[in-house]
Amino acid sequence: MAHRAVTTSMPMPRATDVVRLRVNGDLYEVGVPAHYTLLEALRYELLLTGSKQGCDKGDCGACTVIIDGRATLSCLTPVHEAEERDVVTVEGLASADGPHPLQDEFDLKGAAQCGFCTPGILCSAAALLARTPDPSRDEIREALAGNLCRCTGYTKIFEAVEGAAARLRVE
Repeated sequence: MAHRAVTTSMPMPRATDVVRLRVNGDLYEVGVPAHYTLLEALRYELLLTGSKQGCDKGDCGACTVIIDGRATLSCLTPVHEAEERDVVTVEGLASADGPHPLQDEFDLKGAAQCGFCTPGILCSAAALLARTPDPSRDEIREALAGNLCRCTGYTKIFEAVEGAAARLRVE
């Protein structure tokens, strides 16, 4: 018995769900495949590409965003878990007045080289500084332990976080 391939001009339907996401202060209703992670919804539906798709296993931290004040790996977070919660991506760190002090200090201290890890590190550091205004070097090291950088050696990153912390305490 011969088998024939069946072809059709119609694409196969994808199961989608509508989710309500509050990202960087804006509310979105977006249709996403039911299996999507928050990272996929951010990058492919909302076109917020600052959060990087690195390992997809939670090992590199390039996808880190802030959910309800906590640094969170968006590649491991089912999109439904982010519904109706406050999500901040690297795009949401800056304000109308300019870059976040962390972003400015990363620039001033030369803490970003290739830049792939930078969005995740910035979000992890912002979450740290929101809860610990004067972190020790060990607290910074611990907060950034889930963010891998292959370029800088971390010293300039730690200095940039310390500089931003000092600036935020003055503001």
